[in-house]
Amino acid sequence: MDVEEATRGETFDPDLIHAIFKLVWSRRGERGGGGVEVVDVEPIPETSRRNRSATANASALKVSCEFLRIFVTEAVQRSAFIAEAEGTSTIEPTHLERVLPQLLLDF
Repeated sequence: MDVEEATRGETFDPDLIHAIFKLVWSRRGERGGGGVEVVDVEPIPETSRRNRSATANASALKVSCEFLRIFVTEAVQRSAFIAEAEGTSTIEPTHLERVLPQLLLDF
């Protein structure tokens, strides 16, 4: 079994990530005013940047899923280290709050 097969089941579902992206894009389009944003339709070359649709290809979704998997794994590991240093076996939200600033700087 190669590395890709070993990690295939451990990453986020690309359909889930795509649905989240679509939700964010549609909300951004609603707040932006002026332009209507259509998701999953190829943009017409003559359209302005504001009116273009937001799309995601399969490769971009795959990379996004892998990035999110690595980010979440690292956040949990760092939070677990803090919890262990405090003598508890449960990760609390405060543990994540402590590691998040440095984690964001590292990524």
